[in-house]
Amino acid sequence: MLTLVPISLRDANSFVAAHHRHHKPTRGHKFSIGCEAEGRLVGVAIMGRPVSRYLDDGLTLEVNRLCTTGEQNACSMLYAAAARAAKAMGYRKIITYTLDSEPGTSLRAAGWICAGQAGGKRWTGNRCPAVDLCPPQMKLRYEKLL
Repeated sequence: MLTLVPISLRDANSFVAAHHRHHKPTRGHKFSIGCEAEGRLVGVAIMGRPVSRYLDDGLTLEVNRLCTTGEQNACSMLYAAAARAAKAMGYRKIITYTLDSEPGTSLRAAGWICAGQAGGKRWTGNRCPAVDLCPPQMKLRYEKLL
């Protein structure tokens, strides 16, 4: 049986470093949620401000990282919990991004809607990192109005 637990950013980032397929830990967060199965951590969600400055209106929260060990239903449970927590805190919308090659099944199961393609394949501009921080492919933005 899956249960939700509070988790520190340090512990959530350690989990991401050990288990995420293509992202590194985050630098900061608003809050994080863990998911346990029989006392062992099987997933984490890290929520923060939207990365896009155009969406950072103070009423929108972004799931910056979601990572699991593959435990059945853990992703959906974490996405749903993130939305409930965001709503309780007064946010009006919650968003996240997936690679366009990922199906988004867990997001749709948690009641999120695909808003379409978002962003480009790589960061651009003056603050562009020297090395890609994620796979260079298109992303899909998912959102849920709260």
